[in-house]
Formats: sequence, structure tokens, C-alpha cells
Amino acid sequence: MNMIRIIEDNQATPICPHCETKIHEVVARKIGGNLGVRYIYFCRDCRKVLGVSHRKGFWMG
Repeated sequence: MNMIRIIEDNQATPICPHCETKIHEVVARKIGGNLGVRYIYFCRDCRKVLGVSHRKGFWMG
């Protein structure tokens, strides 16, 4: 099976999939809940959501 390689490129600028603006900064906002800390990431220009992450609390292992 051929693996897909990951190439780190610090010169490339990603583009927002919603407004197609070059992303130089991503805004993150903390979301409260009983199951740990979550963050929602969104475009600074159009404010549309790019993704949501989850970080486990110390009690979740």
C-alpha cells in the first residue's frame, strides 16, 4: 500500500473553504461542557466554522 506523504510547507497560505480568503489567522473560542474542554475554530473574515476540537480533561486519561 502506498502511503500519502506529509510535506511541511511554511510558505504556503491556506484558503478558507467558505469565503476563499487567504487565512493568516484562525480564531478559536472555548466551548464549555461536562466532557472536557472543546474549541471551535473559525475564519476571521467570514466567521464560518473551520472545525471543532476536543481536549480530554486529566480525569479522562
